[in-house]
Amino acid sequence: MEAALRQLLELGDERALDARWDRALGAVEAYTLRPAKRIRPLLLIAGYGLARPATRVPRGLWQFAASLELLHTFLLVHDDVADGASMRRGEAALHCLLGAGRKGEDLAIVVGDHLFARALEGMLLSGLPRAGDAVRYWLRTCRSTAVGQFLDLELTGARLADVTLFDTIKVAMLKTARYTFVAPLVSGGMLGGADRGILRVLERIGRHLGIAFQLRDDLLGLFGDARTTGKSSESDLESGKPTFPVVAAYLRAPRTVRSELETLWAAARQEAAARAAVRSLVEHYGGRAAAERAIARATRGARRGLETLPGSTRWHALLRDLMHRLPDRSS
Repeated sequence: MEAALRQLLELGDERALDARWDRALGAVEAYTLRPAKRIRPLLLIAGYGLARPATRVPRGLWQFAASLELLHTFLLVHDDVADGASMRRGEAALHCLLGAGRKGEDLAIVVGDHLFARALEGMLLSGLPRAGDAVRYWLRTCRSTAVGQFLDLELTGARLADVTLFDTIKVAMLKTARYTFVAPLVSGGMLGGADRGILRVLERIGRHLGIAFQLRDDLLGLFGDARTTGKSSESDLESGKPTFPVVAAYLRAPRTVRSELETLWAAARQEAAARAAVRSLVEHYGGRAAAERAIARATRGARRGLETLPGSTRWHALLRDLMHRLPDRSS
């Protein structure tokens, strides 16, 4: 995967355009090659293997998978600008590397657009027979992801009374589940020639895994230890992001406590004491427990889906291992 990524980023036709652009490409390559889980390429190849269990991974599939990682990088760059995040994977966010303040953000948005184009180019030039169909599927997924990001930003800072549990699940499905789990598995199956029945099962597995993943991320955003999880328990509260466990606790609390929680929720963006109080109330009124139950249900749904797929291959084993580790992931 690292080799395929490096090859995609070797843009000889652009290196001589301008020394400043050449430096930017160097920063992009270093940013892209930072240590990461590469979960989307992994699931893409797993989807292919579940569709064609007796075949080797073709060279073109590595290029398609690496292009998918570039697509992910494009979204990370834009997300960091939108969220005002200064760190990514333990180092400076790309917009902080490209320039100070608004200039760095503007440059990062342009670089992200460039990565989007390169990702699609890499997919289409992979030489795989069904690459065009898979790219069209990914373009639809990108539209869904944009809707999810829009809703996530729109709901950030909202009063808890104005957010429903359905809203939190909708954002999780559009922003995370489809893009991180459903689309990699389904497009991998498409590239492997899977029939509609197999594709429906892969979609179901991905949907359940995505919900479990996002709800675990919500819990890490409230109760995680940044030293071990990589995600601060302050981040979601500081940004005012109404996640599933917070909304679940709000709906379970008595009316008088709801009023108190709403007040603390508004203050949590500036006050550490308010953030601690919110976490305590979320725990006391069952928000954490509700999220854990939902994670367990989603994980069981993913396992049942996998059991309906024929055969027993290393790709079945890989997904079973992922399902086992996902509920207890540390980061």
